[in-house]
Amino acid sequence: MRKDLTPTNKERRIRPDGLNKVTGNLKYLTDLSFPKMLYGKVLRSTEPHAEILSISIEEAEKISGVKAIVTYKDIPGLNGFGLIVPDQPVFCKDRVRYIGDAIAAIAADSEEIAEQALKLIKVEYRKLPVIDSPEMALRLDAPKLHEQGNILHQSKYQKGDVDEGFRECSMIIEETYELPRQMHAYMETEGGVIVPEINGDLTVYVGTQHGFKDRFQLARILNMPEETIRIISSPMGGSFGGKDELNIQPYGALLALKTKCPIKIHQSRSESVKSGLKRHPMKITMKTGVNAIGEIKAHKVKIIADTGAYATLGPAVLDFAIEHASGPYIISNIEIEGYSVFTNNGVAGEFRGFGGNQITFALEGQIDRIAEKLNMDPIEFRLINLRKINDLGPLGQKIVPTNSAFDVLNRICKTPVLNKNEHNQNWKVYGKGIAITMHGGGLGVDRIDPAGGRLSFTRKGKIEAAFGFEECGQGILAVIETLLIDEFNCSEQDINIIIGDTELVPISGSSTASRATSMVWHSLKRMEASFKIQVLELAQKVTRLPINFLEMGPKGIWLKVNDREEKFIMTYKELAQKLPQKQDIIVQTSFDFPISPDATVGGSHYLYSFASVLAQVEVDLLTGKTKIIGLDQVVAAGPVVNLLGYKGQIEGGGVMALGYTLMEDSIMEKGKYISDNFDTYLIPTICDVPSKLNVVPIENLVEEDSFGPRGVGEIGTVAVAPAIARAIFDATGCWINKLPISPEYLLQLINSRR
Repeated sequence: MRKDLTPTNKERRIRPDGLNKVTGNLKYLTDLSFPKMLYGKVLRSTEPHAEILSISIEEAEKISGVKAIVTYKDIPGLNGFGLIVPDQPVFCKDRVRYIGDAIAAIAADSEEIAEQALKLIKVEYRKLPVIDSPEMALRLDAPKLHEQGNILHQSKYQKGDVDEGFRECSMIIEETYELPRQMHAYMETEGGVIVPEINGDLTVYVGTQHGFKDRFQLARILNMPEETIRIISSPMGGSFGGKDELNIQPYGALLALKTKCPIKIHQSRSESVKSGLKRHPMKITMKTGVNAIGEIKAHKVKIIADTGAYATLGPAVLDFAIEHASGPYIISNIEIEGYSVFTNNGVAGEFRGFGGNQITFALEGQIDRIAEKLNMDPIEFRLINLRKINDLGPLGQKIVPTNSAFDVLNRICKTPVLNKNEHNQNWKVYGKGIAITMHGGGLGVDRIDPAGGRLSFTRKGKIEAAFGFEECGQGILAVIETLLIDEFNCSEQDINIIIGDTELVPISGSSTASRATSMVWHSLKRMEASFKIQVLELAQKVTRLPINFLEMGPKGIWLKVNDREEKFIMTYKELAQKLPQKQDIIVQTSFDFPISPDATVGGSHYLYSFASVLAQVEVDLLTGKTKIIGLDQVVAAGPVVNLLGYKGQIEGGGVMALGYTLMEDSIMEKGKYISDNFDTYLIPTICDVPSKLNVVPIENLVEEDSFGPRGVGEIGTVAVAPAIARAIFDATGCWINKLPISPEYLLQLINSRR
C-alpha cells in the first residue's frame, strides 16, 4: 500500500473559509449577538474645524431606552489613540479638527433609539478657519492644527550631486502628478460587539489587522491591564488597511464598562465614510534627466501628502513613498524630499500599497515620457536603467540579491497581445501600456516588527497551528493550511488552525505590509524539525519501531516498508491517547522580520517583490470613457504557496487599482465629503472588470535568497495605474498627470490636443 498523496499547492484546493463565505453561512463579528446586548452610536462633529463651547447631553439622557452616554469626562485613561502617535482624541473636549471627530457615544435598547438620542445632544461650536489643502496648511499665516504645527512628518534622502547630475543630461523632463483620496470600500463597515465579563475583563469582537496593538491601545484608554482585554479579530469582511487603526473599539468598550452590558456598534456606510481612513492624496513633482544613451543621471522628487487631521500611519506611508521614488532603477544622483501635512480633511492612513501606488504612478509616468522624447522603446529604456542582481536598495541599503526586475519585465514582453494591434473603429481607439514596480515587505528597519508562531500536537489528535494574524479576506487560513499540509504531508482533517484571538495565539505581528505569508513560512521552517521529531519519538515509544522508519502522513503515522511502499500504522487520535500526562508536544518560535544589516534610513526594506503590468484599453473619443479590455500581471514574489489565493490577490488588487485609476475620488470641499455613500462614489462593478485577467507568477529565487515566499496582498495594485495611463497615451496621444482619469478629464485632454 502506498501512502495517499496530498494535494499539491498547484491544485485548486478550496480555502477553509470558502464554502461558508460563498453560501452566506459564515458569521462575521458584526453578526454576533449576546444576551442583554445594547446598541451603540457615536456622535461625530458636524464641523471640520471648530472650538467646542459646550456639550449638553441632558435631553438625550431623558429618552426612554437610553442606558448610557459617555464623553471625554468618562475616559479613565489616555484620551487619545494612534498607531504611531496617540494624537487622535477618543472624545474631543474643546476642539474638533475634522467631521469624523467623536464627541459622545450612546448605548440604547435599539439602534433607532440611539439615533434619536444622538439628535438631542447639543454641541455649541465656534467655527475656526478650515484648512482644506496642504498648500494652505504650509502657508506661514496658516492656523496651527497641532502644537507641532501643520507638518506631521518630513523626510529627505540624497545620493550623489543632483545638480551636477542634471548638468550631464542631454534631456530633462519635469512634471507634477496629482493622486486622489480613495475609500477602502470594504463591504463590511467597521463594527462588532464588546462584551464585559463577570470578572471585570473585556472581550472585544471587532475586526482589526493587529489584535495585540489594539489591546495595547485600549489598555491605555481604559486604564486596564492588557491581560484583562481579549481581542477576537477574525473573521472580518475586508480591510485593505482601513481597519488597521482603532475605529469603534474605544466607544464600545467605554459603554460596555459603564452599562455592564454587551455593546454592538456597526457603522453605516455614511458613518464609515466620515470617520474612516482613506488613501493619502499626494502631489508629486519629479524632475528627471538622462544622457544621450538613455541612462538616468539625475532624479529630483518632492512629495506633499495630505494626511488629514491626525497622524495614524502617515509618517510611515511618506517614508515608504520616498523609499520607492526611484523604484527598480539605478540612478547615481538623487534628491527626494517629502512632507506629510495636517489639514482639516478626513484622516488618511494605511491603504493597500502604502504610498507605493502614488509614487509609482509618478515614476513610471516619468519613464514613459522620457522614452517617448528619446524615441526609444519604453521596455528597452527600462532595461538600460534596471537594477542588477547585487545592486543596493533604493536607499543605499543592502538588500537580498535579486534579478526579479529583469525577470518580470522580460516575461511581460512575451505576452502575445503586446505585439498585436487592435484596429481603431470609428470613434473607438485602442492602446497598450506597460509598467513595473518593486515593493518592500515588512515594516522596515527601526520599526518593531515581531513574528512567531506555535505548533501543538493536541490530545484530540490534531496538528494545531496558532498565529497572531487576522483573516481579513486575504486568505491567510488557506496559506497556513497549505503550508502545514506541505510540511507534514497531512490532510485537511488532521489540522486545527487558531488565529485572531489574543488569548489563544502568540504574537506574530500585524496582518499588514505583505508580511503574513512570509512569516508563517519562516515560523514553520523554524518549528518543523523539532515538532516532527517529538511526534515520531512518541510514535516510536508506542509502536516500538525504529524512528527512522516512521513518517507523519495523511491521517496518522506511516511505516516505510521500502522505497515504493508504505504501511499505515495508527491514527493521530490513537497516538494522542498515548501522550503522557503533562507532557504535551508544543513547539513555539519568535523572531523579527528580516531587515537589512546596514540600512541607515528608517523604514528601509530588505525583501522586495517585483511586478510588471500590461494594460489594454479601449477609449471612446466621443464620450471620453476608457474601458480596460485586458490586464496582465507578472509577479515575482518567491514560491507560490496557494495558487488560487495568489491569483485571487493579484486579480482583486488589479480591479481595486482599476477603480483608483479611472473612477474613484473621495472629493472633499471645505473639509466635507461630497459623497458619503456608494450611490455617488463610483467603484468598479463586474461590468468594469476586463474579460482578460492574466496572472503569471515567477517563483524562482537566486541562490543567495533563502527567504522563501513573499506576500502578494499589495503588489497587484501598485503598477496598474501607470500601465493604464501609458495605454491611454498609446491610444490618444494624451499624457495623464492626475487620477482618476474620468471621461470629462480625458475629453478635455483630447479636445485640447486637437
